[in-house]
Amino acid sequence: MCLRELTRLDWSRNHLTLSLTLVCLALLAMTIKWRIRIRATVHAISWSETAIILSLAVAPTPLVILTTGIGVAIAQYLAKLPPLKAAFGVAKTMLLAVGGGAALHATGGSPPITDLWPALGPIGVAYAVTVVLDEVLTLPVIALATGTRLRQLFREGLGLRLTSALARFVLIVTTLFILHGDPRLLLAVPPLVLSLHLLYSNQVKARTEQQAWQRLARTTDALNVVDLDKVLTTAVTQAAELFSADEVEIELRDGGRTVRGGAVAITYDGPAGEPTAVDGTVVPAALEGHDRTVDVGVLRLRFRGPVQLSEREQYTLRTFASALCTAVRNAQAYAELARVADEHAYAATHDALTGLANRRHLLDQGTEQLDTRHADGVTALVLIDLNHFKEVNDTLGHAAGDHVLVQVAERLRDAAQEGDLVARLGGDEFAVLLRGLPAPAVAAHRAETLLATLHEPFDLDGMRISVEASGGIAAAPATGGMPELLRRADVAMYQAKRAGQRTSTYAPTRDTADLGRLTLGGELPRAVADHEFTVNFQPIVDLGTGRVTGAEALARWHHPTHGMIDPLRFLEAVERSGLLPAFAEAILDQALLAAGSWRDAGFDVPVAVNVSPRSLLDARFPGSVLARLRAHDLPPDRLVLELTETLTLSQLDVVDRVLSRLRDEGVRLALDDFGTGYSSLSLLSRIPVHELKIDRSFVTAMETSAEAAAVIRSTLDLGRSLGLDVVAEGVESEPQRRALWELGCTAGQGHLFARPVPAGTLLAAFRRGSGGSPGTLAPPLHDAGAVIRLAPGRRPGGRGRTDRHLPA
Repeated sequence: MCLRELTRLDWSRNHLTLSLTLVCLALLAMTIKWRIRIRATVHAISWSETAIILSLAVAPTPLVILTTGIGVAIAQYLAKLPPLKAAFGVAKTMLLAVGGGAALHATGGSPPITDLWPALGPIGVAYAVTVVLDEVLTLPVIALATGTRLRQLFREGLGLRLTSALARFVLIVTTLFILHGDPRLLLAVPPLVLSLHLLYSNQVKARTEQQAWQRLARTTDALNVVDLDKVLTTAVTQAAELFSADEVEIELRDGGRTVRGGAVAITYDGPAGEPTAVDGTVVPAALEGHDRTVDVGVLRLRFRGPVQLSEREQYTLRTFASALCTAVRNAQAYAELARVADEHAYAATHDALTGLANRRHLLDQGTEQLDTRHADGVTALVLIDLNHFKEVNDTLGHAAGDHVLVQVAERLRDAAQEGDLVARLGGDEFAVLLRGLPAPAVAAHRAETLLATLHEPFDLDGMRISVEASGGIAAAPATGGMPELLRRADVAMYQAKRAGQRTSTYAPTRDTADLGRLTLGGELPRAVADHEFTVNFQPIVDLGTGRVTGAEALARWHHPTHGMIDPLRFLEAVERSGLLPAFAEAILDQALLAAGSWRDAGFDVPVAVNVSPRSLLDARFPGSVLARLRAHDLPPDRLVLELTETLTLSQLDVVDRVLSRLRDEGVRLALDDFGTGYSSLSLLSRIPVHELKIDRSFVTAMETSAEAAAVIRSTLDLGRSLGLDVVAEGVESEPQRRALWELGCTAGQGHLFARPVPAGTLLAAFRRGSGGSPGTLAPPLHDAGAVIRLAPGRRPGGRGRTDRHLPA
């Protein structure tokens, strides 16, 4: 009844009052709003639909359109919005009033509404039209201004918007019922709207913060990957959405890498310093751990306009940056582990010098190929060995030799065809695995092509060096696998060398000698187990007095069928067989046993034992040697380990550790065959030896070659300057003995004094002596009491260590 009284008012008398009321209602609806930030733009959501529907219920549509426009214009002016944005707000709200009024008229709810219950349906339709029209007019503009996809913008907060729309409709209906009871209660509508706005704003804020924390949790979970690229991509795209930023940039300290982009994709990934197209507000955050001791970079949020993050957003940014720091560190650590693992895997299958496959990789790939050879043709192997390559090392040095090996590898790699595997087996030996050949005969042609590439001279620091090579060719056998293929290629290669040919193809009929060597290799385990390896000893003598100062142990194989076998025929097979530790221990045992028996007989002389290069690569070798010394109750200085000069020991740290431990324990070290290799002086600076042994070739040639005599003289001078003992090998005659003694060499060994004999035979010689003098194997070079003119710097009476002499 009150609502009817309101509608019967004299419109001409109360028109101004009603208009002012409607303007105030529109102004209030536009003033109480909640704001959301998308990118750098802040968007306000108002109660304009509520004011429009309430106005349409009590006033004509034209008046509502006019008063709504005026009220919104005043609100926009008071908010000091830009003219373009204010005009859009006014126009949009007036269009909502037009749409709502049209819907109300179309459904039969012409204002002023006097009967409320029948009008609820038209009012609901009009309200729905204004809500939908507001979405249609607002969302595309926001999407265009922020660069957000319209579908994404529509989905974001859809439930919240629907709940808000329903709450506002309930408010509209409640307000109309209040006005229906008493028009004077219209004054209570603004406080009611304000209270509902505050309540709903708090709900919106709580819901927004909850969603923000949920998005933060999902984002940090997405960073838990070990791939750095994925971490950075996820961080950029997720942070752009999480903080509604126009651009996100991550700059890493390590490597100076910068990644930037938006919510859709990465736009830049490269070195730091490249300018960005987004100009405006920059919000940085250091990528540091919780304790701030680690700084991996910086995260930057960029906005095209002025933006100030809320306190909650700032805390979220710090939390996100800390999680990103952890993710980056984890990914970098994983990448480093993966890199090291890849390096180790590569190093395990490739040659460090040339980068070619090594023996292990060749065997693995060859075995795999032979398992499937029937499917893709014939498999063959070409084994290539450089002829006289040692001369390059001896003449120009190992660095030059390594350079030549690298060039050889490059030529072979270039000459090989796709699918071939080029490998370096060690030293100057190479191999090429040929796969998928149409016929075995093709292997010979391919081998000739490979070796022809090595015919041209090599350029070495301005010098042109020719290096010849021999190649052995073998097709895959029916049985025996890759080891047999490698053996056959090796047989063919040595056949090529013996015949003076560049290549040779394996032929079973010519494999007699190699089969004999293979047979010996197969008997090695039995020989070690049955103690068929024996030791002979050659004495080392003071050249001046003829006294014995030591003995060198020389291994022999007493074969039950073939008799005594020279070491040159079986030592290489022992090294390759895996029996080297057992063989070395057996030889060392016999040598120390002999030294102990000599000591017990009154002749305390040290024994020298040759050491295989492979033993020096075994970290367990020193422990084994020291254990044998303790077992035989011999002091460590009673053992001399002779090292071959051909080893490239200066490149092997494990060898340094092995030799240092032995020397520290008192074991004496000697450098054998000194002067025959380029590395003599470099090895002396690295290996802690006590003694040098002049190679027999210089002793043999010293009487006819001035160069050989010069090498001996310089070696002796070097030994004196370094405090090292010097032993001459291969002393065969008295003139050689006297000449060496005159040069200052105090010790020698050779057939002049004794050939290699068993330990018992040598002990008998000790006892018998020369001229009835025990412990001497040759008469002295001068009579007792005679005056002798000594060569400058020569020390009389032995090798400079009295404990190396036998008692008279």
